[in-house]
Amino acid sequence: MYKCRSRAQWVGFTFSALALAIASERLSAAETAIGATEHVEVVGQAASLDKALKQQRNSDSIESVVHADGVAQLPDANVAEAVQRLPGISIERDQGEGRFVSVRGLGPDLNSVTINGTLVPSPESARRAVALDVLPSELVQSLSVIKTLTPDMDANSLGGTVDVQSLSAFDHEGLFYTGTTQASYNDKSAQTSPKVSGAISDRFSLGDGINNFGVAAALSWNKRDFRSDNVETAGDWDFTQGARLNSFEQRVYDISRERTGGGLNFDYKPDDDTSLYLRTLYSRFKDSETRNSTALEFADAQAEGELGDAKAKRKLKQREETQEIQSYVFGGERSMGLWTLSGQAGYSKSSEDSPGHIAGATFKGNSSFADSGFYDTEKPRPIIGAGFYDPNNFSLDKVDWEEQTTKDTEKNIRLDLARDYDVQGYASQVKFGGKVSRRHKDNDLNAWVYEDFSDLGYSDNQLNLNQFSKGTVHYSLGQFGPGISGSAIKDLIGGLNRDDFYDEQESRANDFTMREDINAGYVMNTVDVDDWRFIAGLRYEGTEFEAKGTGVRNGVFEDEDTKRDYHHWLPGLHARYQLAKNTQVRAAWTNTVVRPTFGQLAPGFVIDDDVAEFGNPNLKPLESSNFDLGIEHFMGHAGTVSAFLFYKDIKNFVYNTDLAGSGEWADFTEAHSYANGDSAKLYGLELAYSQKFDWLPAPWNGVIMGANTTFSRSKASVEGFDAASGTTIKRDIDLPSQSKTVGNLMLGWEDDKLSVRLSANYKSAYLYELAGINDKAHDSHVDAQTFVDFSARYSLTKDLQISFDAQNLTDQPYFVYSGNSRYNNQYEEYGPTYSVGLTFTHF
Repeated sequence: MYKCRSRAQWVGFTFSALALAIASERLSAAETAIGATEHVEVVGQAASLDKALKQQRNSDSIESVVHADGVAQLPDANVAEAVQRLPGISIERDQGEGRFVSVRGLGPDLNSVTINGTLVPSPESARRAVALDVLPSELVQSLSVIKTLTPDMDANSLGGTVDVQSLSAFDHEGLFYTGTTQASYNDKSAQTSPKVSGAISDRFSLGDGINNFGVAAALSWNKRDFRSDNVETAGDWDFTQGARLNSFEQRVYDISRERTGGGLNFDYKPDDDTSLYLRTLYSRFKDSETRNSTALEFADAQAEGELGDAKAKRKLKQREETQEIQSYVFGGERSMGLWTLSGQAGYSKSSEDSPGHIAGATFKGNSSFADSGFYDTEKPRPIIGAGFYDPNNFSLDKVDWEEQTTKDTEKNIRLDLARDYDVQGYASQVKFGGKVSRRHKDNDLNAWVYEDFSDLGYSDNQLNLNQFSKGTVHYSLGQFGPGISGSAIKDLIGGLNRDDFYDEQESRANDFTMREDINAGYVMNTVDVDDWRFIAGLRYEGTEFEAKGTGVRNGVFEDEDTKRDYHHWLPGLHARYQLAKNTQVRAAWTNTVVRPTFGQLAPGFVIDDDVAEFGNPNLKPLESSNFDLGIEHFMGHAGTVSAFLFYKDIKNFVYNTDLAGSGEWADFTEAHSYANGDSAKLYGLELAYSQKFDWLPAPWNGVIMGANTTFSRSKASVEGFDAASGTTIKRDIDLPSQSKTVGNLMLGWEDDKLSVRLSANYKSAYLYELAGINDKAHDSHVDAQTFVDFSARYSLTKDLQISFDAQNLTDQPYFVYSGNSRYNNQYEEYGPTYSVGLTFTHF
């Protein structure tokens, strides 16, 4: 475990590392001046690192970058997996694939994603976070994570903004095209999956101009068939007398994921002072999932190895889900002497469509199973008789059928005006502008519950699992037994009048419409004073919010309509000092604001006697004052060492809570909702290093090494009503999703023909979800994870390259535990994936 160092130790370590790096650079014959680096050709891994570092070096913000050829060097299926290689970045995975991005320990919903400068809305109903697995990495020219925002940027991220830039014809000289075919094999599913992708760009002459019009297009398609095996307790432990388990569930997922993406981009530069562009991007993510599960519930909570009576269920969930993202951005820039006018209009739409599907088909055991128990508290497995695996011992209890559609649109217009001027011989620029954003999110859920089949005239024999079984399910964690046929379930309920089974309460309480209108303006000034560069400014954001939905109070429906508006003034100050030719110091003070998630703001509620569950549309937005200080040193090609300290003072962070026993909920036994905390603090140290050892003799001159790590700590206070003491109590916690240590290590080698890379990504354990205010033992934590990947590229000819990639070589599982790492909440295995590809490139 990492032990917290004092600030003095951190600073000492930082400058010691820089001193060693500077010494190693002086030993290098490859040391180059700042301007000279633009004219030296580098290829492969070194090329990608070099391009990224140039952008990072010249940025006015603290920024981490990876370029398209860098993405191509890594075995990454999507944007989330590509960006995890950057300092301070970790990802949340779904079924073993990277999905949501966390920046400097802050959860994905506290960061924002932009494509070509315009905000991307979330396709999921409850979230703001964008699931970046919908974006194939082939459609991306560069990825950057901006960690300190200047006043001309949207202020809607606490950790950072992930900016995705798609391909432009002006990224290459003349005609460029590339195409890749690939096949991957998943060890657990024993399935082979195809993938094809390609991109093309060229410049043309319009009017009197020469090569002033560019067109770029990219396409990508892949289909991946895989599976995972899971066992979970969902925290159903009784810790009052040792560790005793109430219930657990075994799950087998069979999944097919299909990604289709495309982009068509235009650039026009009629003269040296004018540029226009149109960026379009479309991505479609189709996920088909079949989940068979078995559930065991003990009559009394049991310790490991104890035997007793248990009830059993077998379940099926089968659904198809399609997420789409569309993004269209039109903009341009015009220089008029000392003035520069720029503007942009953007339209983005995200959607998630889940057509009618089996949300749950449940078969209950016809009787209890005696002498049942479990073994292994980390991966519980049943101790049970042979009758548990006989389909004749289970009968259909109910079928839940659902359909859901979510749409989220973002429309915005931005206008900026800048003027260069001189202050006593120092170059300066004043810049001001505004932005109008209109966001609209809808969720529509319809639910049906089919039950009481015996009252409909079905015999016990007709409802027996044996009539719906599809044979024995393979399960790597032990014996599983019969699976359930989705088509047989659909045939059964297809003959019934579904209007008789409509669940109006579930359907209406989850429907909502939300509107979020933001009007923003800013002014900022940049001045260069000798070796200093200063940026000071102020941003204003005014927000109008409305949420419409339906509540259910003891069976009676009530319309809910909440309207609010709030305003934020957000000052910022950035400074950069050129300490030496290749060394610079950065400092920043910024202020940002993030709105709560749509699930937290949901206007719907369900009140049933003394039990309530509801969202909170009156939640305050999260506000953060951010302080950053760091130093960067650049060492020739692909070489850098850097260290950054960061501190965030966060107000109004949101947490889940039980309000029963307090205020208007004084007479309730449960009242689950969301509340604002007073304050939270996050601080840490971010270190990064990369270098190509090209001054060493062959073959060592092909070695490339990279490493980065982030150490962070957080503290937040939450409060809630404690039924045992009858008082409101406070509790200190870590921020959810915040890992104290995140790191990457890369070792590569390349020459003109061969390029190989071994990379590892580490993320320490973190708090996933709070339990009761006075129930720390049931808090959910995600265990530490280390993913090891390997990639190799070999050039058969100048334009033709063969590749081999291996992901998750160590078969790293996903493990969530309750309070202590000995006690399962969820355990899931995915297996490694191997792929072989062929790429043809011309430029």
